[in-house]
Amino acid sequence: MKKKQSHFFAVYIATALLLSALSGCSKKIPSVSAGTAKNPAGKKIYIAHTQTYVPYVFTNEKGESDGFEVAVWREIDKMYPQYTVEFVPTSDDDLLIGVETGKYAAGIKGAWSTPERRLKYLFPKNYLGASIIGLTFRSENKDKIHDLESFARFSGKLVPISPQSAQFSIITDFNKVHPDMQIKLVPSDVFDIPESYTWVLEKRYDGFFDLQVAYKRNVLDPKGAYHQYADKLAYVVYQAIPTWPLFNKNEVQLADDYDAAVKTLHENGTYTVLADRYFGEDVSKYVK
Repeated sequence: MKKKQSHFFAVYIATALLLSALSGCSKKIPSVSAGTAKNPAGKKIYIAHTQTYVPYVFTNEKGESDGFEVAVWREIDKMYPQYTVEFVPTSDDDLLIGVETGKYAAGIKGAWSTPERRLKYLFPKNYLGASIIGLTFRSENKDKIHDLESFARFSGKLVPISPQSAQFSIITDFNKVHPDMQIKLVPSDVFDIPESYTWVLEKRYDGFFDLQVAYKRNVLDPKGAYHQYADKLAYVVYQAIPTWPLFNKNEVQLADDYDAAVKTLHENGTYTVLADRYFGEDVSKYVK
């Protein structure tokens, strides 16, 4: 009986090694948790997320939680048998209030760091994703505008930005570093200006400080509201702003475990594979 068991165990090990070797040749996302079994009695971690911020976090056609930030959390979930992550699609307000009150352990919404948020939520050491921001301008000026510096020299006439927006701070910092080439920063009364593309096309302003994902959705996408003007508009990347998971203040251990997991995902290449899948490139390379 012992001999049969020994033979069975040897065959099992050999098979496992063969499967492991074959999987290494595939192009699938490298597993960071091969062989890790979930503990049925593990602590349930409720992660709230908003539903329309493609490709960061959204609910797909099948009603499933999807997006880059969700995908990273799925990999993190695999690494810790003591946790069972459950995603909760919800509204922006419910996410923010729910995380603050402890209804959810954490929330993901492509969130930027602000002083106000850092007072209410626990921020980890490592960011989750990155939101690329840059300049939308008229393509007729491609030979003169290549970056923010050349835009400032060209005219610096930028569509107004709300002082509550992180974009406002970015331009403020740019002007501090470039005293001899200023961008005209006009405060806006509203956070979002739907006419921004129109104002640039009408030459009311020469540039719009825009998220790349918004430019792709509104201008490059054949279904975009401004796709008919795709040949009249151009875009240059300035930098990427880190996006963060918002943790409840009491979830110190979970935030620490998250930090360790994200570090591993960068080291084993999983992070880059996921970024390529959702963004077409590793957007973290644009983070300054």
